[in-house]
Amino acid sequence: MAAGGSKLAVFASMAANLGIAVMKFIASFFTGSSAMLSEGIHSLIDTTNGMLLLFGLKQSQAAADKQHPFGHGKELYFWSFVVAIMIFALGGGVALYEGIKHLMHHEGEVDLSPRMMWWNYGVLAGSLLFEGISLWVGWKEFRKTHPEGFIDALRRSKDAVSIAVIVENGAAVIGLLIALVGVSLTYYFRNPVFDGWASVCIGLLLSYVAYFMARETKHLLIGEAADDREIAEIEAILRQYPQIEAFGNIKTMHMGPNDIMLGAQLNFRDNLRIGELEPLIAEIKQKIVETNPDIKHIFLETDNYR
Repeated sequence: MAAGGSKLAVFASMAANLGIAVMKFIASFFTGSSAMLSEGIHSLIDTTNGMLLLFGLKQSQAAADKQHPFGHGKELYFWSFVVAIMIFALGGGVALYEGIKHLMHHEGEVDLSPRMMWWNYGVLAGSLLFEGISLWVGWKEFRKTHPEGFIDALRRSKDAVSIAVIVENGAAVIGLLIALVGVSLTYYFRNPVFDGWASVCIGLLLSYVAYFMARETKHLLIGEAADDREIAEIEAILRQYPQIEAFGNIKTMHMGPNDIMLGAQLNFRDNLRIGELEPLIAEIKQKIVETNPDIKHIFLETDNYR
């Protein structure tokens, strides 16, 4: 997902989540629903997370400097990791706490009147509509650069923003459906215990989402290689040159979503003159960049003329 598409998806998500959070908090205040409160906290945290992702996106685009010669691309991965921690600590943790508290002390806390029931349903329906639109925008932008199967694309993507937007919005829709089931069972059986269980389920959902995002961004922070398809393209380019007798030790690392560093060991044929070597290496680098513009840093080493 390009930077412009990422920003559009994040802004759409933030706008939806902020409006939804207000609706959920109002509904929770009047109905006493812990599931609705958990969902309100979820939406508020998602709004804050959007701000952090935008900040990380801006920081990652800063120009390289003396202290950061390869740029600031990994800023985006750092702030995405912070987002994962916030989802776990503030989203999952608070939802679990509210749900367990509600299960232990639920008597008289939920207004079971028909008026409050329809209030809850109205807020949930509106929230599903806005979250659905936000998810659709994020999905549309994600598919522009990831036309392959969704699970495979999510696994291969090095764009932490696109992963965060898709996963967060998907979790928001699932969380709303859980809240809808919890509220419906609460009113049907006239028993608020279902509302508490819905909050617990939302907390577990957010905890898993946080784990998934933390795991993905951890690999990117440490330094994740380009995928096998991109490495195969590099190898195919090197095989096109008869002057290269052998090559190996190909190493790649993502410095950002669209910023790859490449290193490789090349062994040229012995009959190649020194004067021919420099323009040949420049041509190879140019060919690699033309094939994959995301490769921004190329280091080709040879033992021939040491």
